[in-house]
Amino acid sequence: MNVSSAELPQVRGTAAVVTGVGAHLPSRRVTNDELCTRLDSSDEWIRERIGIQERRRADASVSTGDLALEAARRAMRSAGATDVDALVLATTTPDHHCPATAPAVAHRLGLRDAVAFDVTAGCAGFVHASAVAAGLISAGSARRVLVVGAETMSAIIDSDDRSTAPLFGDGAGAMVLEAGPEGHDGCLGPFAWGSDGSLADAIVIPAGGARQRDRRDTAPAGDFFVHMRGNEVFRHAVRRMSQAARDAVTAAGWTLDEVDRLIVHQANGRIGASVADALGIPPERTPSNIAHVGNTAAASVPLLLAHAADDGRLKPGHRVLVVAFGSGLAWAATTLVWPPGITAEL
Repeated sequence: MNVSSAELPQVRGTAAVVTGVGAHLPSRRVTNDELCTRLDSSDEWIRERIGIQERRRADASVSTGDLALEAARRAMRSAGATDVDALVLATTTPDHHCPATAPAVAHRLGLRDAVAFDVTAGCAGFVHASAVAAGLISAGSARRVLVVGAETMSAIIDSDDRSTAPLFGDGAGAMVLEAGPEGHDGCLGPFAWGSDGSLADAIVIPAGGARQRDRRDTAPAGDFFVHMRGNEVFRHAVRRMSQAARDAVTAAGWTLDEVDRLIVHQANGRIGASVADALGIPPERTPSNIAHVGNTAAASVPLLLAHAADDGRLKPGHRVLVVAFGSGLAWAATTLVWPPGITAEL
């Protein structure tokens, strides 16, 4: 519905409250053994170094928008919602350079004239998009916002690159946020977020954009895929996520000892474990799904929230700390108390 903020009725509060979550994964599983038929690696090395056994791959006919659409539908069913005022889509792999993918997803959902736009912050994108959605709600510009993280990482990964091919998977997750009273279970807490553009080339696709348009026909084929300086990214990811997590917990008036569940971006198994260790949060309070879905970039956080809520690792009343890190370099963290009555749609 396309209305001005002046026409919106008064709401009870200014907080953004989680009312539904959904997830969608492609059906095709790609095991380490399958990848290693063309990589100089092994199932044992991949499991030990990055903690992944398999990842999902979308068929060539399936786009990021297709994955986003299904996750969005499921989140709306979870929330019992038939309409939203805005859709914010976090992705690194849009269907096209132009236009944004979100408006097409909104159209396919039947959200006529809804505000819809993409957010690009790499693997931190979903938490950044949630902060934007919470701001829309707080400002009175929207009452209900659908936030989606969706990626077809297989479209931008060199299948012969040992440093990236085993790492990334495809998938989508979504969350519905609605205006509600401050202090309500499900309210997103203050956000701690930022970026450091001095390290923008630590995770980069060198070719295909405006920066190297003069080399469009001469750039090596590999420059159209993701390049990553893994060791450098590891160090910054652990440091930035740990600090953002501490800042978000402090802003929420909590202590780290009070955190029941740490939802950390599933970058790789060692990064997640290192962040949890730096924060003093034990493994039993740190759910993970990377072993079976891989690093799904902007889809990582909502997928993990949905999976943990579905299988009982995330329960009503749990104090949840969410933190992510990605290209840019960008990072973000927030908190919430997991609300009752949510059934994750998978």
